[in-house]
Amino acid sequence: MKRALPVLVLTVAGLVPVWRYTPSHESAPTGEAAAAPAPAASAPAASSDVVAGPAVATEKGDVQVEVVFEGERIAAVRMLRQPNHPQTTNAVPVLIEETLRAQSADIDTVSGATITSEGYRKSLQAALDARGA
Repeated sequence: MKRALPVLVLTVAGLVPVWRYTPSHESAPTGEAAAAPAPAASAPAASSDVVAGPAVATEKGDVQVEVVFEGERIAAVRMLRQPNHPQTTNAVPVLIEETLRAQSADIDTVSGATITSEGYRKSLQAALDARGA
């Protein structure tokens, strides 16, 4: 009887996270691109120029970016296509932040998302080249 109460309390404590869990999105098979794009760093202004880079095929799935320019400055970057993978989801905000800071495609690879980082840089550089930046 002395063990019943701790066992009951620990069981309930272990089940609470399971009950509270809500998935952030539906799982897609490995290699498919996510349907929902990542949020833009800022909304495009009326005088902004928007250039989409090409979709770059990677082992994890396609990567494609869209760059918003205000004058000669990169104002925002949005992911149009990205692999549906937790490491990619975590890496995207870091890649966008680094791009806005560097104002170029000369950014570091995000640890744990090397493949996505390389695809991101290729699509970003192609968008920059297409605009002539």
